[in-house]
Amino acid sequence: MAILANTFGMGVSYAGQVPFRRVTAGEVGCKQQRMVVVRAEGGGGGGINPEIRKNEEKVVDSVVVTELSKNITPYCRCWRSGTFPLCDGSHVKHNKANGDNVGPLLLKKQ
Repeated sequence: MAILANTFGMGVSYAGQVPFRRVTAGEVGCKQQRMVVVRAEGGGGGGINPEIRKNEEKVVDSVVVTELSKNITPYCRCWRSGTFPLCDGSHVKHNKANGDNVGPLLLKKQ
């Protein structure tokens, strides 16, 4: 299955085959797993954020939600998190290396 994806013009894209893990005879009842690898491509200076709120040290937005299991849940916006889609703080290293200011989206329980 071939896929070509682009995320809102932010330089994040994937093109290629989506690999499937085949179920063997000993795994009857198990579902096939699909894995997609996403790679971030920054514009010009290697940053993910080319123009949004560049006057801020780090762009972080918060959204208040009434039904969450945790008080605060950070979602990755740098595409480098090892726990994607959740933020693991990888943006800190990315920001220092590229002079970028990308930060997580914070969902906060009301």
